[in-house]
Amino acid sequence: MKLLNRVLFYLFAVVFAIALLTAGVYLTIPTHNTAATRFDAIIVLGYPANSDGTPTPEQRERVLEAVREYKAGVAPYIIMSGTSAHNQYIEADVMAQLARSQGVPASAILEDVQAHNTIQNIYYSARIMHDHGWNSAEIVSSPSHLPRAALIVNTLNVDQPGLYINWRTHAAHWPPEYSIFREAALYIGEARNCLILRFNGFPSSQFLPRDPAIN
Repeated sequence: MKLLNRVLFYLFAVVFAIALLTAGVYLTIPTHNTAATRFDAIIVLGYPANSDGTPTPEQRERVLEAVREYKAGVAPYIIMSGTSAHNQYIEADVMAQLARSQGVPASAILEDVQAHNTIQNIYYSARIMHDHGWNSAEIVSSPSHLPRAALIVNTLNVDQPGLYINWRTHAAHWPPEYSIFREAALYIGEARNCLILRFNGFPSSQFLPRDPAIN
């Protein structure tokens, strides 16, 4: 019995240490690289639409938060990012339609319809920005998703200096349909993802050509 208790104690200690490390990494990721409060554009990171083409709750809340920021004068343009990565509906199209229904003029909305994941969301949005001579953005996404997005944009700024942007993250509201348990599960999953990226870095690709240490 003593041996079993000792094993359980050490097992608990290891699990607690891993959880503490994961939380520490996740909570200390920078949320910005500039003190600016006005930006050239707001980037909305994509999320899949429903199978009937309507916005899912998380997608809806990301767009509605970007619309609020746009109307508050944070930036004169919104970039919607995301292709048809999970079904036949292009995420950027669905999000742009919702933004227009909320009073954002079509002339203020740009779409990246190429991105299949968060890395590509950041990469293609930065390309759109630099094509327009813009270099600053507020990045809007779900609360749990933003630390990973911050790691990506920091790495892009190192790997692709020609696409360098000044940025800050801004969290959308959680959908009222979500329970606290679902929110917690999303935080835990993203914290795990960020821990892996901190230690392993990003795989080399055309979007992040090197695999630098993430500081």
